Amino acid sequence: MSVDSMFVHKMWDETELSKMVDGGIPFPMLSDGAGRVGTIYGIYDADAGVETRGRFIIDPDGIIQGYEVLTPPVGRNVAESLRQIQAFQLVRDSKGTEATPSGWKPGKPTLKPGIDLVGKVYREWKTDMAFDD
Repeated sequence: MSVDSMFVHKMWDETELSKMVDGGIPFPMLSDGAGRVGTIYGIYDADAGVETRGRFIIDPDGIIQGYEVLTPPVGRNVAESLRQIQAFQLVRDSKGTEATPSGWKPGKPTLKPGIDLVGKVYREWKTDMAFDD
């Protein structure tokens, strides 16, 4: 969502986003021409008539699960946003019995939250720079 019109969104998706993300982004872009939604989320600059780059992940119950606000010169990572959405969905579907470690991707191991995990995450979480026991 941005203060840009749906026509600007269409052009941006067809000429830019579809070249960065196969088939374009997999969700609709919304227009907040008057900045009403941006004002509610604290990202609308009324003097400049623009919104700061904010991303809010809202679950089906309407609860914000994650957000990121960046200044205009810093770009966002659509792939990271989609990865985080998948992680939130997995955690929600598991009813909290699974957690996704930093950098988790679909199909990779998850963590099982609980007292037995405390102080032992390093044993469960393996990356290219894995810790040795």
